[in-house]
Amino acid sequence: MSMQSLDLTVVGWIGTDVRIHHESDGGVPFTTFRLGSTRRWFDKQAGVWRDAQTEWFNVKVWRTTAINAARSLRKGDPVIVQGLLSTEEWVGADGPRTSLVLDASAIGPNLAFGSSHFARNVSPVTVAAAEDGSVEEAPTDVSSFEELPDDERAGLPPEVEEDQELALAGAR
Repeated sequence: MSMQSLDLTVVGWIGTDVRIHHESDGGVPFTTFRLGSTRRWFDKQAGVWRDAQTEWFNVKVWRTTAINAARSLRKGDPVIVQGLLSTEEWVGADGPRTSLVLDASAIGPNLAFGSSHFARNVSPVTVAAAEDGSVEEAPTDVSSFEELPDDERAGLPPEVEEDQELALAGAR
């Protein structure tokens, strides 16, 4: 049996609203959006940038990553998505249709176009293996983590203090 897969990394822009759903048979959350990626190159003879055709992907993100994506990403955001590429076929009003589906395993903002603040999800329980091989649950030490209010700053740029702004301006 073949173990081949088509893993792909796509750099592009979110072209639709990011929507979160739950599967009807078990409540597994998943998020969907359309991702557009346009190859660009510099035409030395004409002295201008040229764009190729935009390729569109339907992105699906599952479980915890789906919830994080729905809370963090918005239409128009530049992103980098890595996942498994497949095709999806259906019959539309004008006949059979096919689309590219990227089942994302990793996703994040493209920091070439802005900055981001990462906030780690913290589980209230840590699972550790005891010396005898059994599994023990213990409270997680979260004293070093910064507590962020839920969704208060979702989709907003990080706040930059004045001295940080001056340092950033000097680096440009």
